[in-house]
Formats: sequence, structure tokens, C-alpha cells
Amino acid sequence: MQRIRLRYTKRGRLRFTSHRDFQRAFERALRRSAVPMAYSAGFTPHPKVSYANAAPTGVASEAEYLEIGLAAVRDPEQLRAQLDESLPAGLDVIDAVEVRTPNFVERLEASEWLVRLDGVEPAEAVQAVRKFLAEEKVEVERRTKNGVRVFDARGAVAALEAVEPQVDGGTDTAAGTDRDVRTGRPCAILRLVVRHATPAVRPDDVLSGLRATADLAPPVPAEVTRLAQGPLDEESGTVTDPLALDRAAAPAG
Repeated sequence: MQRIRLRYTKRGRLRFTSHRDFQRAFERALRRSAVPMAYSAGFTPHPKVSYANAAPTGVASEAEYLEIGLAAVRDPEQLRAQLDESLPAGLDVIDAVEVRTPNFVERLEASEWLVRLDGVEPAEAVQAVRKFLAEEKVEVERRTKNGVRVFDARGAVAALEAVEPQVDGGTDTAAGTDRDVRTGRPCAILRLVVRHATPAVRPDDVLSGLRATADLAPPVPAEVTRLAQGPLDEESGTVTDPLALDRAAAPAG
């Protein structure tokens, strides 16, 4: 059985696609592309597809991962192109490698996020980030199916900074200003790197921490995009490519 690891995106309005909705869309794409899937054993066989650390509904992502098992050998790049063509625009398959190394999920040590705060002055965001990082511990609450849970949002943060808005980065800000060209309001952009821990700390938990430590309260919900997830370089606070080991292990030529 050949195994392929895929990287895909959730962009635009399709960030509101739930993980279950994506699963259904992906299985339809497998059928349309006539992918020779391997199936599980038993009375109700299922295609061998495993998903890793999916982003929450409503969050855009450039770095979602899954793995599929094939009953026949296929070229990873051709398979990627076929699946990408069979999925709606916004759910885009952007990378594919043959599995050559184990323990992929363990490599997903952290995620890098871009958090857009419409209506927030960049200077205010800079001060809030400083106050948050100065704390050793920032407790926040999150309501779960088992009730309200309190946990530390600061300990999981490997990097947090306010960054300059860039037009070519998709932030829709006017050149040389901090204003959103769509609304004319101020707009702050945060770059956030969070370690994958238990309990999982999400960008909205860090925003709750910024509210608690610096009274930072955006007037509209934040727009969040996952830029990367993978191994964490603790020294630089950057997230590296989790597929690199598979590419490096591929035979030459």
C-alpha cells in the first residue's frame, strides 16, 4: 500500500466549512478522481484517510494535513492536481509527498497564525502584546461541553508580535497606512505562534488573554488564518515544514 501526505487550504468563505463537511467533500473528490483507495477491513469498509489537527470552523488555513492509503501506486504530484481540480475553489490541495517517515503527527508541534483585528489601532495592539508577554501566566476561561474550563494561555505562546500590514499579504490595507481600504477603519495585524499542548490553546484564547491583561477588545470578531503548522524552532520562534523529512528521504531522481 502506498501512502500519500497532502497539504490543503481553507480560504475565503470556505473557512466556514466544518471538518465533517470537508471530509464529505474530500471523499467526493476521491471518487471523481478515480483514486485507487485502500479500504479498512470489516463489515463497513472505509477509505483509509487520516486527518491531522484540523483548524476550527470559521478559521482560514494555509496548512491543513491529511494522509491517504492507496491500493495502487500513483505519482504524488499528478494525484495532487487531480484532487485539487475535483475540490471547490478555496479547498485547494497545494502539496503532496509519498510517506517515507513515521510519526508525522508528532512533528506538528506548533501553529503560526495571522490575526487581523479590524477597528484596533496598531499602537494599541503593540502595547497589548507587550503587557501579555510580560506576564508569566495568563488564565482564561473557555466553555466546553463539560462546563467552563480555566487554563493558562501564556505558557503555550512561543511568539507574539504586532506586524506591519502588507497589501500583498492579503490584509487589504492602503499602502503606507494602518487603515483598511474596505472600511477606512484602523487595522492591527498580529503574528502568533502557539505550541500544540493539552489543553489546546487557540488564537481566540490568546485574544481572551489580551483582553484580560490589556483590555484589548476588537469591535468586530477577529479574522484568523493559520499560515503554518509543523516543527517549532524554539530559538527563532518559527514553524518549519513537516513534509521536509519525507522529501529528504525520497530516492534521488
